[in-house]
Amino acid sequence: MFASFEAVMGPRVFGMVHPDWRTAQAAAVAEVCRSLDAWIADVDGVPVGFVAVRWTEEDATPVGEVEMIAVAPAHQRAGIAGRLLGRAVDEIAARGVPLAVIGTGGDDGHAPARALYERHGFTGLPLVRYYRAL
Repeated sequence: MFASFEAVMGPRVFGMVHPDWRTAQAAAVAEVCRSLDAWIADVDGVPVGFVAVRWTEEDATPVGEVEMIAVAPAHQRAGIAGRLLGRAVDEIAARGVPLAVIGTGGDDGHAPARALYERHGFTGLPLVRYYRAL
């Protein structure tokens, strides 16, 4: 994922935005799993992925936002992300929340994520975020 960001942003801007992405990503995962509702996928008792949901609103409409979903590289392409996403959407619906939201990057590295979300009925809204080193 971050290699794809660096390819799009260029090394200078990428280094400014993500100077220590490994440490920042590890901290983000820990915080999400501590502070949000999260579900873990395991294979033979070993955690291999998770999904976390934030409960919020968009213009007064209750929303379950899939804040983060991840699967260990060795277990990707095995349907785990789809099952995790399904679990999150089922929980959002079970709570009576009428809208599920998820976001991802528009770069090539996030193409598999976008395909997964579209297979699960999500509609993408094209957004662009621009960066410029000064």
